[in-house]
Amino acid sequence: MSLLPSKSFFVSAALSFLAASLIAALWYAGVLDSLQKVFVLKSGTGDVGAIAPSIITSLLLIFASSLIVGMTVGRIGARRAMPLIAGTLIVLCALSLVASRVMGIDTLFAPVAVAMLVSFATVQVWCLWNVDRELTKNIYGSAARNSALEGAEARARLAGGLKLLETVLALDEAVLFECDAGGALSPAARLRADEGAGVTSEAMRNTAWRAGIKMCEEAIKSREMIALPAPREVKNVSNSGDASQAQTLALPLMHEGRAAGALLMRLREGFEDGDRALLAAVGSQLARDLQRDDARKRMTQAREFPALISIRKAKQRLRSFGVVSGLLTEQSFAPRVLAESSTAYAIVYLDGTMAYLNGQMLKFANVSAEMAGKLDLFELLDSFRTGVFDKPSIAVRRVLQTGEAYERELYFAERNTTFKLRIALASEDKNADSKTPAQPLCLAVTVEDVSREKENDKIRSDMVSLMSHELRTPITSINGFAEILAMDESLPADAREFLTIICNESQRLSRMVNTFLAVTKLEQGDRQEVLKTTLSLDDVVRDTITNYQSTAKKKRIRLIEKTDAKLPPVIGDRGMITQCVSNLVDNAIRYSPERTTVTVAAELEAEAVRISVEDRGYGVPSESIDKVWEKFYRVAGGGREKDEESTGLGLSFVREVVEQHGGQVALESEFGRGSKFSFTLPRL
Repeated sequence: MSLLPSKSFFVSAALSFLAASLIAALWYAGVLDSLQKVFVLKSGTGDVGAIAPSIITSLLLIFASSLIVGMTVGRIGARRAMPLIAGTLIVLCALSLVASRVMGIDTLFAPVAVAMLVSFATVQVWCLWNVDRELTKNIYGSAARNSALEGAEARARLAGGLKLLETVLALDEAVLFECDAGGALSPAARLRADEGAGVTSEAMRNTAWRAGIKMCEEAIKSREMIALPAPREVKNVSNSGDASQAQTLALPLMHEGRAAGALLMRLREGFEDGDRALLAAVGSQLARDLQRDDARKRMTQAREFPALISIRKAKQRLRSFGVVSGLLTEQSFAPRVLAESSTAYAIVYLDGTMAYLNGQMLKFANVSAEMAGKLDLFELLDSFRTGVFDKPSIAVRRVLQTGEAYERELYFAERNTTFKLRIALASEDKNADSKTPAQPLCLAVTVEDVSREKENDKIRSDMVSLMSHELRTPITSINGFAEILAMDESLPADAREFLTIICNESQRLSRMVNTFLAVTKLEQGDRQEVLKTTLSLDDVVRDTITNYQSTAKKKRIRLIEKTDAKLPPVIGDRGMITQCVSNLVDNAIRYSPERTTVTVAAELEAEAVRISVEDRGYGVPSESIDKVWEKFYRVAGGGREKDEESTGLGLSFVREVVEQHGGQVALESEFGRGSKFSFTLPRL
C-alpha cells in the first residue's frame, strides 16, 4: 500500500528527479571522482583505466535509478522498499567490481548508488512530512473541538473553580497564575473574599505579592504543594478566624507532566489534610482549563512548519496533545455519572460489542462483572426476553434501519417486576445547514424499573373504577325515579319542569362520568380493553347517523351521509372509533343553529381513511383551534360566555383514541361560518 495519495505519485517522481539532478551535477563537476574510484578495480591488461560510458548514458543511469527508487518508496513505503534497494545496491556493487576488473568497464556505481540513496531519503522525508502534517491537523482538530462537558469559556471556568474552593476553604484571597511562553507566572484569575482584607500599605502588598510568586515558583519546581504560615502583617488584618492558624498555600497545577500554572491561596484558618484530595482534583481541572486555553490561543497563531524541523511546532503539538488528553479525561466523567444512576445504561459499539455497562444494568440483567466483558448486544438483550420481546434481533434491526427508538414495557411474573426497555441509535450532532444525514455513533440501551409506577397506576385505576361505579349507582337511581315521577300527570306543571331538569342533569352527569373514565383509562395505558379488529368506517358512519337522527330532528338539523363507494378497511377498536364519531356528531349538533346541516363523510386519502364531520355552526375562534383537543377546554358558542353543558373531555377522548390507533386529528374552522372536525386512520 502506498504511503502517499495517488495524486502524490508524481510528486515523488519530481523529488527523485531533483535528487538525480543534484547528484548528476556533482558527478559532472568531479566531486564524486574519489568515491567512484573505490568501486573500480584495475583490469589485468595493465595500467589502462576502466572505460566510462558516454555522458548521455551516464545521465540516463543516474536519473533512471533515482526515479525507480523514489517512486518505489512513494508507492510501497520505506520499510518494504529498503530490502529491495539494499539487495540492488549489493548486486550493482558486485557487478561494478567484476566489470571493471574483467572487462575494464566503469558502471558508475558510485553516482548511481548515491543518487538512489539521496532519492530514497528525499521521498521518505517528504512522506514523513505529509504524515506529520496530517497528524498535526488531527491533533489540532481534536484540541479545538469543544468537549460535551466543557461548558463555559476557559476564563469563566477558572473563576468558577475558585468559587468552588471558597465553599470548602476559608479563603481570604486566591490568585491563579498561568505560565507564559517564557515560563514566567502571570495572574489569570483572582478571588478575594473581602476587598478590605489583606495588607494595607503598598510596600506590604508588593512584598506579599513577590513572596507569593516565589512560593508558586518553588511549588512548580518541586511539583508539590507548599504550605507556610501567613505573614504577620496579613494575620493582623484578617476579619475572622484564628490569626495564629492563617496559612498561605501554593499549589502547582500539573497536567500530563507539564506545569500549566500555580494557585496561591491565603487562608484564614488552617488547612486540613482531609481537603487535599479535593484540592488536588480541583487543581487538575484548573490545569486542564489553563492548558486548553493556552493551546487554543497558540493554534490561531501557528504557522505551517513541520514538527520534524521546528522545535517550536513540536512543542505546540505537545501542548495540543495535552488538551486532547484533558478532553479524554473529562469525557471519562460520563461513565462515572452513569454509574450513580438508578436507571440501567449500556453503550454498545456498532459492531455489537459492549462499550460500557453501569452497575444497575448488571443487576437488572443478572450478569456478574466478570461476565460483562464477554457480553455482546444480543447476549445482553437475551436477559430481557419475554412474551412481547422474544426476538431482540428484530428490534435492533428496526432501530438500525429507521433510526427510531424501540420502546417496550416488559413484565416478568417470576420477579413481579416491570422493566421499561429502550433501544436507541445515538448519532452525532448535525449542523442545521448540512444536507447529509447525521452519522450514527453507537447504540444506547436503557432499562428502567417501573414496577412501583405500575402499581400506583393500578391503584389509581382501581380507585377510578370504584368511584365511577359508586357514582353511576346513585345517578341511575336519581334519573330513574325522576322519570317515574315525571310520568305522573297529576303533578303541577312547575314540579314536572323541575323533574325534567333533574332527568337531564343526571343524564349529563352520567355522560361526564363515562367520558372521564374512558379518558383516564387511555391515559393510564390500559390496553387490555382495546380489541382491534378489521372494520369498515362507512358502516360506523352509517350507524352513528342512525343513532343521532332523532336528536338532530328535535333541533331541526339535517344529517347528511357522504361516503366513497369502496373504502378499504382499517384496524381498530370498533367501540372506541364509534364513540369518536359519536362525539364529533354530538358536538356538531349541539353547536349548530336550527335549520342547518351536518355532513358526516368518509373518504380515502392515500394510505389513510379520513372521517370528517362538518357543520354550519358558530365556528371556533382562531386562538382556540389548537386548544380544543385539550382536556377540559370548552369553546363558547352562540354568544354564550362558556358552554355549561360541555365536559371538555369529548374531543380529548377523540385525540387519545385516534393517536393510539396511529392516526391524526385535524380541525378547519371559520368563526361564524362553521367547523370541520376530522381524523385519519391507516388503511389496510
